[in-house]
Amino acid sequence: MSLSPRMPDLSSLALLVDTAREGSIGAAARLHGISQQAASERLRAVEAQVGSTLLQRTPRGSRLTQSGTVLVEWAAKLLDHAHELDNAIATLRDDQAGQLTIAASMTIAEHLLPRWLVQLRQGNGRPTINLTATNSDHVADAVRSGAASVGFVEGPTAPKGLRSRSVGADELVLVVDPAHPWSRRRTPISAAEIARTPLSAREHGSGTRQVLDKALAAHGLEPAEPAVVLTTSTAVREAVRAGNAPAILSRYAVESDLASGRLVEVPYDGLDLTRTLRAVWAGSATPPAGPVRDLLAIALRG
Repeated sequence: MSLSPRMPDLSSLALLVDTAREGSIGAAARLHGISQQAASERLRAVEAQVGSTLLQRTPRGSRLTQSGTVLVEWAAKLLDHAHELDNAIATLRDDQAGQLTIAASMTIAEHLLPRWLVQLRQGNGRPTINLTATNSDHVADAVRSGAASVGFVEGPTAPKGLRSRSVGADELVLVVDPAHPWSRRRTPISAAEIARTPLSAREHGSGTRQVLDKALAAHGLEPAEPAVVLTTSTAVREAVRAGNAPAILSRYAVESDLASGRLVEVPYDGLDLTRTLRAVWAGSATPPAGPVRDLLAIALRG
């Protein structure tokens, strides 16, 4: 049966729901990759289509009217079902193609995913796996755009606009080469001293950089300009081993070097540099059935 002209399209309903969740049209527009003006015009078109005012617009943001609250409640349920259908179609397509597309942050891609993928391919289906290793911001972008079926990120918070589930934890450690003066320190390095020291660092957008910046900001500190900026944890580790500036890296990335003495861990004081490792996906609260859900089950088992 055909729907009446009063029924808005799904993308417009999603924009309305996100406006309610974010508290502003501008924030919802950013999630949808459109301008605030375009989002505002689309929402006014929805109001005209429904025949009721749905949002109270104020300089501080947008709030739902009573009618808007009712419509968002119904729309959220409809969108959950639509996401389930979308995921089911994607699963059918992936099953037909025999492919699983993954985007993962560098630490997870290098140190955790290889073991998970071996276990996945030992199960049923043996999908062809396409893996892109990049920083956490780019992983989130790939999942939002549909370029990746599932992503794995590291950082202080879950990416906006995506579903997420914790699959583990990680600790960042301060490391130097054995000839560095800090390798002989008997007292921990303070947060202030770390902040004013140019480090060997990852680029902006990496989970490692985000965690450090947030931890320093909690003390009212801003990090010094890095001595060198590199795009992988492996490159940063090798730079430190070659005698470059100290670095803060995942313990996963330097575990063997610490055990062999090629790097030295330097204790620090006053910084919380633990982080959550997350799987992220788009759509409904339940991960898509098939290889994505199987991979998450393996990741959760560790």
